[in-house]
Amino acid sequence: AADFTGENLFSENIEGPSYRDGVLYVVNFEKDGTIGMVDERGNASLFVTLPEGSTANAIQFNSKGEMLLADFTGHNVLKVDMDTKGVSVLAHDSLFNQPNDLCINKRDQIFASDPNWKKSKGQIWRIEPSGETILLTDSMGTTNGICLNPQENILYVNESAQRNICKFDVDSTGNISNKTLFAEFPNFGFDGMKCDSQGNLYITRYGKGTIVILSQEGVFIREVPLKGKKTSNITFGGQDGRTCYVTLQDRKCVETFRSDIPGKM
Repeated sequence: AADFTGENLFSENIEGPSYRDGVLYVVNFEKDGTIGMVDERGNASLFVTLPEGSTANAIQFNSKGEMLLADFTGHNVLKVDMDTKGVSVLAHDSLFNQPNDLCINKRDQIFASDPNWKKSKGQIWRIEPSGETILLTDSMGTTNGICLNPQENILYVNESAQRNICKFDVDSTGNISNKTLFAEFPNFGFDGMKCDSQGNLYITRYGKGTIVILSQEGVFIREVPLKGKKTSNITFGGQDGRTCYVTLQDRKCVETFRSDIPGKM
């Protein structure tokens, strides 16, 4: 791993990296409630400040190029117009705990993890492009990292406190079924995770300071050590899609390493 940005440029809630058109977007630049942008040389600057009371934890982009944010303090999923930088509420539900992480399919359906940290419980939601919210399950542990496989017929969700990674089948309408235990670990927590284009799963080991890579069969492939210990999330990017960007909450910066396989498109 190598440093991509300088240390202490983001708050301790640095999270949710997302790469688009040569720019890495990362939440909580300098302070909570902002979105930062980092150019290919690692220079960071402010992209947008969110409305009072909102703090983002994850970033995704839909097919229209709009930025979507999990707003855990405002209990929303927000939408940002990339041209005007206007921020609006795409979805709000009184049953949201605190939307944590997001993934999105080619039909612009969003899947959101929604933990209740105090009770060590969690939910999974589907949010339609219209903003309609559908509760997929409320019988989980502390749901955190969430991602789809390349075929978009498998949804992976990890439970941080329980140290489990669960796997669901996803049907053509975006409903989930057949929950199974994909992997479990005896120590350290989990945070964000992503799939590469071959379906391998890259999981942040929060507190251990590594990314563990598992095959789609759950077989250990390798573990990548980072300089920092509080690995909070990961995304793929760069010109060939093979650069992994990792956010570190203890160093308040972004580190990178290279993968032999590009990320899921």
